[in-house]
Amino acid sequence: MSLDVIGSALRDSLPPLLARHQVPGAVLAVYADGAQIDLAHGVLNTRTGVEATTDSIFQVGSITKVWTTTLVMQLADEGRLELDAPVRRYLPEFRLGSADAAATVTIRQLLCHTGGFEGDLFTDTGRGDDCVARFVASLGDTPQLFPPGAMLSYNNAGFAVLGRIVEVLRGRPFDACLHAYLAGPLGASTVATDAYEAILHRAAVGHLRAEDGGPLETAPIWALPRSNSPAGSMLAMSARDLLLFARLHLRAGDGLVSQDAVKAMQQRAADRPAPGMPGAGWGLGWEIMDDSGSVIGHDGGTIGQAAFLRLVPDRNVAVALLTNGGDASSLYLALIPPLIRALTGVVLPPPAAVPSSPAPFDASRYLGVYSSRVADLTVSQDTAGRVWLHDAPKGIFTQLGPPSPPQELVHLTDDTLIVRTHPGTAHPVYAFVGTTPSGHARFLHGGRATLRATP
Repeated sequence: MSLDVIGSALRDSLPPLLARHQVPGAVLAVYADGAQIDLAHGVLNTRTGVEATTDSIFQVGSITKVWTTTLVMQLADEGRLELDAPVRRYLPEFRLGSADAAATVTIRQLLCHTGGFEGDLFTDTGRGDDCVARFVASLGDTPQLFPPGAMLSYNNAGFAVLGRIVEVLRGRPFDACLHAYLAGPLGASTVATDAYEAILHRAAVGHLRAEDGGPLETAPIWALPRSNSPAGSMLAMSARDLLLFARLHLRAGDGLVSQDAVKAMQQRAADRPAPGMPGAGWGLGWEIMDDSGSVIGHDGGTIGQAAFLRLVPDRNVAVALLTNGGDASSLYLALIPPLIRALTGVVLPPPAAVPSSPAPFDASRYLGVYSSRVADLTVSQDTAGRVWLHDAPKGIFTQLGPPSPPQELVHLTDDTLIVRTHPGTAHPVYAFVGTTPSGHARFLHGGRATLRATP
């Protein structure tokens, strides 16, 4: 099917899809073998009613991690950095809660989320150019969950460490490096690394569900702390410019990064930790979206904004969707997998399905509290035998709307459970990994490992 035909269908389907999934505004860009379409619909801010246009910028969240990885790979191309060298070679002062882990964790392990230390840390170290350095200096008491390289666990803090290495080797702040070595050479004119740059563009704000369950409301703050910029706390751009970056990884580098580096990023370096969990694993920076490795990508979630990027390198196809609230995951599922299939014939794995008749299961291994610095996750069982997950957010996340109601978990496969009832199309999946001396699960794993806090 031609891109022109697809574009015409998308122009008709985008408005009702946004309405159905209560997404205030979205931009969509599709690139296929030299041709591109860009679409926009809705509003950037429900308070002001400013319309979304194709040059509007949205936060891309953790898609930033692929930009950070590309900056690291440029340094590797130049011979200034070795992927299998320990972080300490470049940051001698680097400290974690485990001295052994801090001394041995490598660049490659951080790039594929196998560093093993607690990663959801959002310490605000100010807005100055030293904020990333100060954040990395604050990691000295960070718990080590498992030895480096032992398991995949999504790690935001690890990418802040990588951003600090880029700063040290380049001799300038991370944001300046991103502009100088990627956005500028790409000709990406809408890239904003903070709110001061974003205000110069037609910028979206995030929207969150009201505490009373009413209409979406604008988020109370625009971005997470700047200290997490290399992990994705602030970067914003148009979908068009995001695809400029994606095409760098379709064209095998295009002079900004080597063909070998691009290929290395797209090869699986870490597997998903348990059966039934979404995705296939991780390369360097990129998520491997299917078992064949045909599709790579990354998602991003910030304060009321969600972004999705998918590439099919062998078919020279890339798709970007940027949104500012509502059920963005269901919008993604309605748009992107059918697009990928129409353009390439590749079928992305569907979300895990809830069993129609869930079987009884022994939940004793799973019950207890699993704790991190951003949330306490409690798995309990009621008198009827039903199993529930209670999520109590901490820190900055207490400001971002009401806590989720308890979610019932039913058995999916092996030690993997799935949320039974969920407002979105994709039901969250949780694996219970490892075993304590008492026979309980050591980690609750929903993409990142959360350590058991109760005996």
